[in-house]
Amino acid sequence: MGKIRVLVAKPGLDGHDRGALVISQALRDHGMEVIYTGLRQSPVQIAQAAIQEDVDVIGLSSLSGAHKTLFPKVIEELIKRNAEDIPVVGGGVIPSEDIPFLLEKGVKKIFTSGASTEALANYIQELIQPGEVTEIKPKKIAHIGIAVKSLDQALTFYTDLLGLELEGVEKVESEGVKVAFLKIGESRIELLEGLNESSPIQSFIEKKGEGIHHIALEVDDIESRLKKLKTEGIQLINNEAKQGAHNSQIAFIHPKAANGVLVELCQHDEGSED
Repeated sequence: MGKIRVLVAKPGLDGHDRGALVISQALRDHGMEVIYTGLRQSPVQIAQAAIQEDVDVIGLSSLSGAHKTLFPKVIEELIKRNAEDIPVVGGGVIPSEDIPFLLEKGVKKIFTSGASTEALANYIQELIQPGEVTEIKPKKIAHIGIAVKSLDQALTFYTDLLGLELEGVEKVESEGVKVAFLKIGESRIELLEGLNESSPIQSFIEKKGEGIHHIALEVDDIESRLKKLKTEGIQLINNEAKQGAHNSQIAFIHPKAANGVLVELCQHDEGSED
């Protein structure tokens, strides 16, 4: 398969292109061919250049605040030329509240100012030449883990007052924890009690008190996802998946990567959740 061809463009009157040049170089470093159109390009010029250069993807960069007008216009011009199959991604200084609008207008993905060039390159690679993990989105929230001093005392609130059904209680010796499973919709609340003084749950309660300990996301192919996160420089607690409750494979992402939240990835065997 040939090199991925990317058109990097700055629509509108934005007069700064340092960011676009950095992105262009980063994509080249990842083995892609990059055509940079230069400053102050109109949506018509960008669409025409994308078709003439036979690119696989268009990357739009905007610092001027005109992205809500200009990004959709690029897509409109592609549609006029029967080239709507060329995906458009965007980045720059784009407020998070504008992202749903841009996605609705046909932009494939918006990379905010905190995103790395590594993440952009990996996304384009996966978009154009799908590999092991073609769907990056987790399937659902598998469970929310709540650290408690005593399961017996905590259960009263969740079962008697909230009316949740207790599915069962399981000891996970490897984690030093006793877990109570409470079903709620497609997800669960898991109450976590430390089995001994060295349990991570016991340490958590001593430092922070009882409360939400982690959020678990259900995923497919956990090993491939961990590999992908590592390539993007995400700090992991577990570099490889390990055995969890309910015949699951689990791994934790470091809270530093998720604004202080401990995130668990988990993959269940087919049928093991029922």
